[in-house]
Amino acid sequence: MNQLSERLNSLSPSATLAMSQKSAELKAQGIDVINLSVGEPDFNTPDHIKEAAKKAIEENFSRYSPVPGYPALRNAIVAKLKNENGLDYTAAQISCANGAKQSVCNTILTLVNPGDEVIIPAPFWVSYPEMVKLAGGVPVTVTATIEQDFKITPAQLQQAITPKTKAIILCSPSNPTGSVYSKEELAGLAAVLEMNPQIYIIADEIYEHINYIGHHESIAQFGSLKERTIIVNGVSKAYAMTGWRIGFIAGPEWIVKGVNKLQGQYTSGPCSVSQKAAEAAYTGTQEPVEEMRQAFERRRDLIVRLAKEVPGFEVNVPQGAFYLLPKCSSYFGKKAGDRAINNAEDLALYLLEEGHVACVGGTAFGAPDCIRMSYATSDENIVEAIRRIKEALAKIQ
Repeated sequence: MNQLSERLNSLSPSATLAMSQKSAELKAQGIDVINLSVGEPDFNTPDHIKEAAKKAIEENFSRYSPVPGYPALRNAIVAKLKNENGLDYTAAQISCANGAKQSVCNTILTLVNPGDEVIIPAPFWVSYPEMVKLAGGVPVTVTATIEQDFKITPAQLQQAITPKTKAIILCSPSNPTGSVYSKEELAGLAAVLEMNPQIYIIADEIYEHINYIGHHESIAQFGSLKERTIIVNGVSKAYAMTGWRIGFIAGPEWIVKGVNKLQGQYTSGPCSVSQKAAEAAYTGTQEPVEEMRQAFERRRDLIVRLAKEVPGFEVNVPQGAFYLLPKCSSYFGKKAGDRAINNAEDLALYLLEEGHVACVGGTAFGAPDCIRMSYATSDENIVEAIRRIKEALAKIQ
């Protein structure tokens, strides 16, 4: 009798990984699938970062590292936070992990008790509510519509707070919407959080450098909030290093110590060679970051222009990251031949099987009226993908 734990049974599988798997299965059958489901830069890791990794191997960086990461990497992150964000931290306030995903989960498991509520603005990244559930916490979603550019208001935040609220997870630039909170918008949320000193802020800033409106703004810049803000970031998106698995948190030392204690029991320090590569990413030239950002901005302009021409799609203009979240509920309740399209998941599966384009239904992101497309792919793929989508949607009556 196979009996999984209740903890595991309470979790939903990752919708993005599931769609990526379905796409891979069709590709294996020889079908030409354009994959817009996965949030991964299509660029190679810059050469100077790869060279640093080779050098690390030659110099035998092959032993266990300290649980929070090598001091040299943590000092490089301290310098980055100071130079780029104007924020003062010490190496003792940094803990590196196996990707920003683990950094988020570490933080939630370190802070959240069973029954604690965690506010999650929707649309959200699929793993946030599942991580909160893993900790025994209660995800409380606050929905921002496409008319709001998918950004919650201070009034919405205030309304969601109860005596049980322990934390809020704020992702800017956002996965899955690409929305970016301006300094003024963050100040509005900060004013509410200043009045609620019991709430911790988990600020997921992994898309910081993929930003089309200028300088990134961190909520940690506001007054007393820095003392209860945990910044999560890493090298995967900005430096095209998704497989290297290096993320970090920056926050109050007592929280960092808690995270180190947790990580010491279940993964220890992250990959030694990847850490040396990440150090080179932070200390070396930033030119490749800007080159990739410009390419993503060009693709953003392209996919927005083309998606606006798709009948029945409602599209906003993302200001960061590399996702588009078109509202497509006008197709729900209709049919393509004998095939019923009742929701976003039906539509995404139809587009995969009929149009051979992999997107992800929005329900798992807290956006049941939308589908998510990643435009971290070539201009040619974007043009062809939207052409296929148009053709497939034309068959829905």
